[in-house]
Amino acid sequence: MLNALWNPIVAGEISLPHRLAMAPMTRDRSTPEGVPTELNAEYYAQRASHALIITEGTQPNADGQGYLLTPGIYSEEHIAGWRKVTDAVHGVNGRIVIQLMHVGRMSHPDNTSHHRQPVAPSPVQPAGTMFTPSGPQEMPVPRELSTEEVAATVEDFRRAAAAAIAAGADGVEIHGANGYLVHQFLATNTNQRTDQYGGSIDNRIRFAVEVATAVADEIGAGRTGFRISPGNPFNDIAESDTHELHPALVRALAPLDLAYLHIGHGGDDELLYTLRKLWPNTLVLNRAGTDIATRAKDIEDGLADIVTVGVMALANPDLVERIRTGAPLNTPDPNTFYGGGEAGYTDYPTHTA
Repeated sequence: MLNALWNPIVAGEISLPHRLAMAPMTRDRSTPEGVPTELNAEYYAQRASHALIITEGTQPNADGQGYLLTPGIYSEEHIAGWRKVTDAVHGVNGRIVIQLMHVGRMSHPDNTSHHRQPVAPSPVQPAGTMFTPSGPQEMPVPRELSTEEVAATVEDFRRAAAAAIAAGADGVEIHGANGYLVHQFLATNTNQRTDQYGGSIDNRIRFAVEVATAVADEIGAGRTGFRISPGNPFNDIAESDTHELHPALVRALAPLDLAYLHIGHGGDDELLYTLRKLWPNTLVLNRAGTDIATRAKDIEDGLADIVTVGVMALANPDLVERIRTGAPLNTPDPNTFYGGGEAGYTDYPTHTA
């Protein structure tokens, strides 16, 4: 069954040697200005044997930052930092796309250099707390983006995509999942707008489709991926119409001829089957918490073309070789997932027979 993992595939314009890709994972190890470092380059290069690396979420503008020490891709300094990463990955024959992630309301002013109020589709305060330099704090009520600011944010995604290509990335993935800005426009509890971006499903998917259209126009559809997580309640998201919303979004994205659709699967198999039928191009599937055999079977069954792994890739820089040879896997250390230095980042050992 694992043989299904090892067949080459082409996703849009990106040729991949096999089907096991690295999922995007926030690691909080950029500079305070959001510039990737040599340490980040080492981390990603260590994992370049994955078919494709999808990087950690990377803010397309200053208001897109929510967490401490996350990278950006909207300045010359960011481009230079990411160039170190892409050169390191390409130097060992890897492929890498930068995930564009605007957090929207999932932020706190203390975590940004500008200290502004977070922005969102509507002024709906998220439940929960945000880790800040002074400890966990309640997130504030966000400021509602004006109609003009929504259009400007679409253009920020466009410019960020161009910057990613200038930094040497093979493409970008638009983060439309996990309760961040694009997802906030989709969900009924976070989008209470009365303009053309709110109300009906067609209006709520408009921002997502406009972002995808702008990015594909800027860098080519064959270098553009899009991630969704239907029904995922993460970050205080509540969709009242998941089974209508996500098929409508996928139908609207399909004509753009994007390189891939990346689905974070939450267990709704019926919806997954529906979306698989609706999506004409490469489908990337993430089933968090399942073993490799289960993920390989998704490829064998035609549910997925590529599968992504998160924590397994984090803890095993040579995961591909370990799976090929049946070697045991390292145990991940959750205490070092977010922030810090080399420990739990670049010091996981490779397997020696």
